[in-house]
Amino acid sequence: MGLFEQIFRPTKAKESQKALQDAKGLFTTLTAYRPAFTTWNGAIYESLIIRASIDARARHISKLKVETYGTANPSLQAKMRLAPNQWQSWSQFMYRVSTITDVYANCIITPVFDEYMTITGYYPILPTKCEIIDYKDEPWLRYKFSNGKVGAVEFKKCAIINKFQLRNDFFGEPNTALDETMKLLHIQREGVEEAIKNTASIRFMARLNNFSTASDLAKERERFTRENLSTDNGGFLLFPNTYTDIKQIDSKPYNVDADQLKLIYSNVYNYFGVNEDVLQNKAIGDSWSAFYEGAIEPFAIMWSEQMSRAMFSERERAQGSGVMATANRLQFMSNNDKLTISSTMLDRGVMSINEIRDIWNLAPVEDGDRRIIRGEYYDATNKLEETDEE
Repeated sequence: MGLFEQIFRPTKAKESQKALQDAKGLFTTLTAYRPAFTTWNGAIYESLIIRASIDARARHISKLKVETYGTANPSLQAKMRLAPNQWQSWSQFMYRVSTITDVYANCIITPVFDEYMTITGYYPILPTKCEIIDYKDEPWLRYKFSNGKVGAVEFKKCAIINKFQLRNDFFGEPNTALDETMKLLHIQREGVEEAIKNTASIRFMARLNNFSTASDLAKERERFTRENLSTDNGGFLLFPNTYTDIKQIDSKPYNVDADQLKLIYSNVYNYFGVNEDVLQNKAIGDSWSAFYEGAIEPFAIMWSEQMSRAMFSERERAQGSGVMATANRLQFMSNNDKLTISSTMLDRGVMSINEIRDIWNLAPVEDGDRRIIRGEYYDATNKLEETDEE
C-alpha cells in the first residue's frame, strides 16, 4: 500500500470516485476564473538564490510550535500534539507547507483517514492539478497526481494556504511576476560560464603566414599545441619564422557587476520577504522581530485559521476549540537582551522559572511554574493603608 492509498483509503477512494462521477462540474465562483491551479512553474526552485530564500523562510517556519486547544475531538487533538501524521514530524510538515506555498503560491493540506474513516492527521500534498468540483451542492477538491491517480476530498475538511490571491476566489496567483528576475539570473549565470570558458581556453595569439586553407591552420594549431604547450615540452618554446605578432593573452578573472547583481538579488529578497541577514543567520533582536512580523507571523495566522476550520466544525470553533502555530520571539533576542528580560521579569513575578528557561531554549524543571517576587517589593496600596492606620 503506497502513500496515496494510505491517505485516500480504499473505502474513501470509492466515495471519491462517486464524487468524481456524479459531480455537476466545477464549483461556481464569483469570478470568471476556474477554481483550479496547476504546478507547472516549479522551475524557480532550481535557482540557487531563490531556493536559499525559500529555505530561509521555511527553516524559521518549521520552528513554529503547534498547539491544539478546546474540548472537541480529543482523540484527534491527542494525535496532533505528537505529529501531524505518521510520516512527518511537525518541523518537517511546516517546512514543506512553507516551501510548497512559496514555490506554487498554494499548498493544500488534506486529512488522513484510517480504515474506519476517522481523521487521524493531515498531510500537505502536491498534485499536478487541483480543481474545486460541485458534488451534492457542496464543494469538493479534486486532485490529479503525476502518477495518474485521482482523488477527491470534501473542501471543508481541507486547508488551503495561499499567496498573491486576487483573481481566483480560492487559489493564489502563480509566480509569473518573478519571470523577469529569473531571466536576469539565467543571463548572469550564462555570462559567467562563458567568460570563464573563454579566459581558460585561449592562451596565445599569433599570425601565421603562407597558410591558405582553414584545414591547414587547424592542423598547425594542433601540432603547435601538442609539441609546445604539453607538460613534457622541456620548458622551451620553439616556433618557425612563419609566425609573426606572437602575443600571450593575459587571462583575467571575470567579475560580475556588483551593482547589477545586488539589484537582482534585491528583487528576489523583496519577493520572498527575506534579506542577507536572514539567509546567513545573522538576524537577531529587532531585525529578527521585523522579519518575524513580515514573513512568519502572517503565515502562522493563516495556517492556524485554516487548520482550525479543517479540524473543527463551526460550532466546535465557537465553543473554543482550535489549533494555533506560535513562536517564542524572545528566543531570538541577543544574549544580553535575554539576560535583561530574564532578570527583570523573573524577580517581579511576571514570568515563571520555566518560562525563563524556555527563552534560553532549556527544558522545563520540576516545580518550575512557580512565580518568584523579590522580598523588597511591596504592594504600594497596602503599604499606604498600613501607614494611615498607624
